[in-house]
Amino acid sequence: MQLVRDLRTRCPWDAAQTPETLRPYLVEEALELDHAIAKADPETIETELGDLFLHVAFQIVLAEEMGRFGAEDLTRSVEEKMWRRHPHLFPEEGKRQERQRRQERQEKPTWEYAKLAEHGEHRPSVLDGLPPTLPALIMAFRLQERAAGVGFDWRNARGPLVKLREELGELEQELQQGDATQQLEEEIGDLIFAAVNLARKLGCDPRAALEKANAKFSERFRRLEELASERGIEVGRAELEVLEELWEEAKGSN
Repeated sequence: MQLVRDLRTRCPWDAAQTPETLRPYLVEEALELDHAIAKADPETIETELGDLFLHVAFQIVLAEEMGRFGAEDLTRSVEEKMWRRHPHLFPEEGKRQERQRRQERQEKPTWEYAKLAEHGEHRPSVLDGLPPTLPALIMAFRLQERAAGVGFDWRNARGPLVKLREELGELEQELQQGDATQQLEEEIGDLIFAAVNLARKLGCDPRAALEKANAKFSERFRRLEELASERGIEVGRAELEVLEELWEEAKGSN
């Protein structure tokens, strides 16, 4: 943070930044860190985590300058939040607050409702607080997690598996009826949402699973292109049957 304060006084670019102008870079750094974690590359993780940490420090310094909050306010707020959400670990602070919330709600304590209680009397939905800019696949997963956190969940993976088959059947029916694109889009969305739910119940990260599927497809298709080039076949002009034969061969070579 001291480094950021110094940069703000001596570097024109840093001095010109605001919380809003830094948003694109903040998102980029977070995604770069996410990618490094997915690759399990400790050195890159360290680098990207440092870049993200610098952005956090920058936002705190900007908040200080605007008189909004400082580092002490931030860390104290996080600590207090964790105390409230872990009453079983912090009896002096947490259990008293949790007993009070249970009396108000007259229902079992959960992580999600512990978060709700932080908002006081109005108690918004357990689905509130997720950033609307979350990628759709992650949003689906987090919405399902939030709902499951208050007991709205399948007992096991069979439930979402049956639902997935049901959604697939509905999509097939819409295709047979030749319905409008908008209706098909809705049915496909339901199908993907059900697939995410199934992945969650099986303990799989749907995004990681899709990343692996994307990587596998890319590797095989690139091999298909190589095979086509070796045989003088132009992929964009070849018959589908020829491409399918190349695809099967590419699959066999992995």
